[in-house]
Amino acid sequence: MTTLTFDTYAYIRKLKDSGVTEEQACAQVEALSLAFEQFQSELHLSESATKQDVREAVRESELKLELKIAETKADLIRWIVGAGFLQTALIAALLIKLSAGI
Repeated sequence: MTTLTFDTYAYIRKLKDSGVTEEQACAQVEALSLAFEQFQSELHLSESATKQDVREAVRESELKLELKIAETKADLIRWIVGAGFLQTALIAALLIKLSAGI
């Protein structure tokens, strides 16, 4: 799970060093932490894809592609066989027609 990290102690110390009171610094840290939480929930960083998710998606895509290739191959064979029978019938008909004229 991916999370945004925020060093609140260092932020408070930096604010105090620049003259902000501790109470104001703590309020700013709380506000900024809340903003980070909302930003993270909007980006759905906790729902990032894992390597396993990516592998499964790739495998699923590969299976779909293999299925499409098999379907295309079957269609191609069907067309070639059909065209072969049609050519054979046409040649046979022409030979019969020519031999009848002799």
